[in-house]
Amino acid sequence: MSTDSLTFIFLNALIINNFVLSLFLGICPFLGVSAKLNTAWNMGLATTFVMFVSSLCAFGLNILLVALDMEYLRLIAYIAVIASAVQLVEMVMKKFSPTLFRALGIFLPLITTNCAILGLALFQTFRDYSFLQSLVYSLGAGGGFALAIMLMAGLRERLDLSFVPDVSQGAVLSLMLAGLLSLSFMGFAGLGS
Repeated sequence: MSTDSLTFIFLNALIINNFVLSLFLGICPFLGVSAKLNTAWNMGLATTFVMFVSSLCAFGLNILLVALDMEYLRLIAYIAVIASAVQLVEMVMKKFSPTLFRALGIFLPLITTNCAILGLALFQTFRDYSFLQSLVYSLGAGGGFALAIMLMAGLRERLDLSFVPDVSQGAVLSLMLAGLLSLSFMGFAGLGS
């Protein structure tokens, strides 16, 4: 499979170089919102949408900045686009699902500072992806984030029903689970280039 094919780009972002479990980006919402499957799924969808919009805008911004010979503004422009996309998601969620808005709490505005989203915009720019490749990459990265957070939430919900020794409850257990998930995803590293 060619490294430029859309299938490879999607699978690479989804599984092989998963932003959370392989590149260790976006850990804050991964650990903070993964207590329940329902909120984890909604956070995964919100992050995927923000990644998609940010990717689309970052592609256009990069073309504009290169044409104006102002590449040094790339980082600040991407941050402004990401903040705007998060505000859009926050307003829509507050209007149509106030309970979900309250359930996500502080982690919804923290999508703005999610390094996975900024990393997506920077990675696609430095890899010189075309418009279609950028969109596929953003969907793969968002799907990978949603997959990772859903796996973590499923494990944490199952462990709530199990006996866990006092010494390994709470944050310790969450970090051990994250480490084990990361190790399992590292097995896919040989598939990438």
